[in-house]
Order: sequence, then C-alpha cells, then structure tokens
Amino acid sequence: MTREILVLGAGMVGTCTALELSLRGHAVTLVDRRPPGQETSFGNAGVIQREAVEPYAFPRDARSLLSAALGRGLEVHYHPRALLAALPQLWRYWRHSAPARHQAIARDYAALIAHATTEHARYIALAGADGLVRRDGLRLVFRTPRALDEAVRDAERVQREHGVRFVAMDADALAAAEPDFRTRLAGAVHWLPSWSVDDPGGLVERYAQAFLQRGGRFMQADATAARPTAHGWTLETDQGRLEGAQAVVALGPWSDRFVRALGYRLPLFVKRGYHRHYRGGGRVTMPTLDAERGYVLAPQRRGLRLTTGAEIAGIDAPLTPRQLTGAEAQARGLLELGEAVESEPWVGSRPCSADMKPVIGPAPRHPGLWFNFAHGHQGFTLGPASARLLADLMTGEPPFIDAAPFSARRFGG
Repeated sequence: MTREILVLGAGMVGTCTALELSLRGHAVTLVDRRPPGQETSFGNAGVIQREAVEPYAFPRDARSLLSAALGRGLEVHYHPRALLAALPQLWRYWRHSAPARHQAIARDYAALIAHATTEHARYIALAGADGLVRRDGLRLVFRTPRALDEAVRDAERVQREHGVRFVAMDADALAAAEPDFRTRLAGAVHWLPSWSVDDPGGLVERYAQAFLQRGGRFMQADATAARPTAHGWTLETDQGRLEGAQAVVALGPWSDRFVRALGYRLPLFVKRGYHRHYRGGGRVTMPTLDAERGYVLAPQRRGLRLTTGAEIAGIDAPLTPRQLTGAEAQARGLLELGEAVESEPWVGSRPCSADMKPVIGPAPRHPGLWFNFAHGHQGFTLGPASARLLADLMTGEPPFIDAAPFSARRFGG
C-alpha cells in the first residue's frame, strides 16, 4: 500500500529520506528550491566520519572560552548580534557538554554513527557512485608533541570503547605519508574506517538520480511554503499544487523557521562555515584536519578544498570570511596551496541542536508530520542512517536502533 509523502529539503538527509521511502514502496515527492545537494551538503569536507562517535562538545575550559571570546583562534568566529540571539541555545549546549551529560549523549550518538558507512555503502551501490568514494580514512595532524600525545590517548579510549580503529603516526611516518608538507609536524592520528568523497554535492545528486530511477519525483519549489490541510500537507508551485498525506521536514538550517511557524520551540541554532578550492600547489593524500589550527584540507574534484571551523552568524548575514583568511595563511605555511579557484568563498550553515543529537521522528502535535534535521556537522555522514531510522518509524517497522534519544519529545512540550 502506498501513500503520497512530501519530503521537504533535498540535501543529503532529505534526499536519502526520499530514496529510502521510495525503496519501501511509497510514492514520494522531493521538494527544494535548488537541485539536490546544492546547499549545506555541497559545502562540507566530504568525509563520512565513522570515527565521529562523540559529537563536538562546547569548550568548557577557561582558556578555550577566552580564546573564542577574543577571536584569537580559527575554530570559532561570531557576529555579536547572532551570538546574543543564540545565547539560550548555546547555554544549553554548554550544559549538555558537561562530562557526564556528554558521555550519555555520546552513547546515543555512537549507536547511529556506527551505521554510517554501511548505510552509505547500500546507497552507493544503488546509485553506482563507487567512483566518487575513497576508503582510506581521515587524518588529524598535530604540531606539538603534547597535543599529539593527548590525541593518541583519546583515540585509544575511543578504540577501546567503540571499536573504531586508528593508527598513531610519528613525525617521520607523517612526513613520508605527506611528502608535500614543508613543515615538520609532531605526528598524526589516522582514523581508518572513515571514507571520503571527492564531490559531496555530486554524491547527493547520484542518490537523487537513484531516487528518480525508482519512480520518485523531484519538484523545484520553495519547500518552506508547505502548509497543513485537513487531509495532510499541500504546497503551491509554479507547476501546480502538490498534495501529500504525510510530510518530512528535512530542511537543514531552515528547519527551525519552518517548525516555529507551526508552534514548535526546539533548541536549535546554526553554525556557518566557509570553503574555497585551490589548484596548482601541493596535495594531501586524504582529508586532513590541522587539529591545532582548526581547518581541513581535502582533495576534491574541483581542487584542494579548504574548509573552516564554526561561525555563529545569521543564515543570510553578509560574508565575514575571517576564518578562511586565517586558515589559508596557516595552510600556506604547511604546503604550497596554489591559486584560489573561486573569486568568492562558498558559505553555508550547519543545523545544530543544543544537545548535539539530530531530531528524528514524529512531530509531537501534527499527525503525519515527521522531523529529520539538526545533524550539526554530521548531516553528510548520517544521511542514510537517519533515513533508515525515520523510515522504520514511518512504516511501523521495529527501529534498527533505539529511536527515543532522537525524538523531538526529549525537549518537552
């Protein structure tokens, strides 16, 4: 038996949700103002982070907080007005980052991340996208022995508790692995199970093509204009009216605006990030996080992609690429970066929740409405696993993991 479903948002999470529901026999229309994979999913480092079993915690030591407040490092930048607007959510984020709370959150988070690569593998096979994917890991490089030693100890703990394999590299091993580095670093932590993609937006496009080939429909329209009716959900488009018995909100950083209009007050906020590509210089053999400087270099189809840390700013605020400028200077000290491909950097927003977990499941007060958003830095990683969990709930099948930790009801109301 089929029921028409509207999936609102065609990033990695929404596209995977549409594909999964179509595979289970539903008639699905995927809706977005832009083609699949052209917003937030386009701009990440392209890593499927199997090692990311613990979400990014809010810094709690005075030194890190002071550095962020004074803008000394590259990890965080903020617009004062946006920071003030996000303070209630950031306060909750800080509280959830306390060690005991963060440990409990990480247990829930790890249960979903554990399926990241296996669920992507299923879609990669369906989409014939294996040529976009590399399975050689993610490398975190360190400039000082002290930071390297701390990272190795933490990696040993993660391997012991979660079974995520890594290799510790000393300075010589790292220099041999990355001959284009012109600065000698202390060493690296090489996470083995993570995968990377040389065109993140392209992978979403492949998943969307697999969805269309299985009878799904894509409609280019403003998905945020969807409205409830007595029988489901409707959306007016240039091609006519869309009707759905059910709808899924997978609007990424625009999800909060949509659900607020329906009366939901979830502790959501956004972090912006930048990237730019460079050609004609040195290379890295795999995605590489300069862990003490807060940026990532990733080999991609358009060139060597440099991505920044987090910026607290409004979605539509003017660009302030301070972090990108600083990261570029740091990267040029590490290797020959080459010439910038784009005249202006790309900027996009990451949808975050105060407790660092995505929101997956039914809307508490709107039958037939479903949530799949707030994946923070890991929407690209968690798209297929989140889609599977939501589809289990929507079709009444036993969830493949415990769904309760991701329910919107955890916030009350």
